[in-house]
Amino acid sequence: MSVSSPRPAIGLRERLHEIIFEADTPGGRAFDVALLWCILLSILSVALESVASIRQAYGWQLRAAEWTFTGLFTIEYVLRLYSVRKPLAYARSFFGIVDLLATMPAYLSLVIAGSQSLLVIRALRLLRIFRILKLTHYVREAGVLSQAMRASRIKITVFLGVVGTIACIMGTLMYLVEGEANGFSSIPVSIYWAIVTMTTVGYGDIAPKTVTGQLLATLLMLLGYAIIAVPTGIVSVELAQVQRPIDTRACPGCGAGKHDTDATFCKYCGAQL
Repeated sequence: MSVSSPRPAIGLRERLHEIIFEADTPGGRAFDVALLWCILLSILSVALESVASIRQAYGWQLRAAEWTFTGLFTIEYVLRLYSVRKPLAYARSFFGIVDLLATMPAYLSLVIAGSQSLLVIRALRLLRIFRILKLTHYVREAGVLSQAMRASRIKITVFLGVVGTIACIMGTLMYLVEGEANGFSSIPVSIYWAIVTMTTVGYGDIAPKTVTGQLLATLLMLLGYAIIAVPTGIVSVELAQVQRPIDTRACPGCGAGKHDTDATFCKYCGAQL
């Protein structure tokens, strides 16, 4: 009669990884929901502290809340690094950087007054809600959009280079035509006007006064309408070509997600999924 071998005990690191990075277990889901509430409350405390009347009445309570949340997030960040087998890979990932930045403004405020307002960057951590609530459709579509943007980066870079060149040339021409008397006090200021005009923003703080300048401005406006749809077309083509589904599993090595559904190993660090 064969005796089955006992199931190996789960270590502390594996248990922490299951709770912190996975949302399928009761413990993991409870941790993530509690984390979301902490993020929302911390953002609310930062926003309320910026209101003068509330700051005067409840200033020390709000500061105490900020430091409490900062301490919790710092502990959480350390536990995330401990629970993965490749901490450096997680630290360099998108959420790893966001988790670090979520704690830095509070400590920075000890040196630079007012920098604690940057704590609103914690709102980026709310992106985890798509994984926590198992909205896999949204996660998949976000992955498709991310792939399309990465595939479009070279074309968009070339496009931005062309736009920058046009703005530089038109700005220089307007500086020569209008001059300092009409508000175009330098070439950089004229290039700023060209960018504002070409993007159809039109603040109106600088405007051509001569007929020649107005003709150049008209051409630049029409050109702006012609090129504004180019980035949309580039990304749309790439979106049509990206169809691969993704998985929401978190890598036990680096904590990364968005793997292919048939993946056995992490495409970022090589750890087995």
